[in-house]
Amino acid sequence: MSIDANTVKKIAFLSHLKIEDDKVAATQEEFNKILQWVDQLKEVDTDNVEPLVSVNNEHLRLRQDEVTEGNQAEAVLANAPVKEYGYFVVPKVVE
Repeated sequence: MSIDANTVKKIAFLSHLKIEDDKVAATQEEFNKILQWVDQLKEVDTDNVEPLVSVNNEHLRLRQDEVTEGNQAEAVLANAPVKEYGYFVVPKVVE
């Protein structure tokens, strides 16, 4: 599979990337190199290879989930510049 200039422009549009007209050829070349590399990966024989969930075989030690200090709403809100109904009041950021 080969990527042409129109495909580069379409990919740029779909991914909201701005690619200058003088950079389309270089980007096309990079995309084609990536596709060649993926084709090389397809040639690797993985028939007898177990799939991995992680490259690390070590298991993480888990700690007990214990609540150490709960019900501290008053202490948490003590430094709030504005609070209402037990919550922080913040300025509206989305219209």
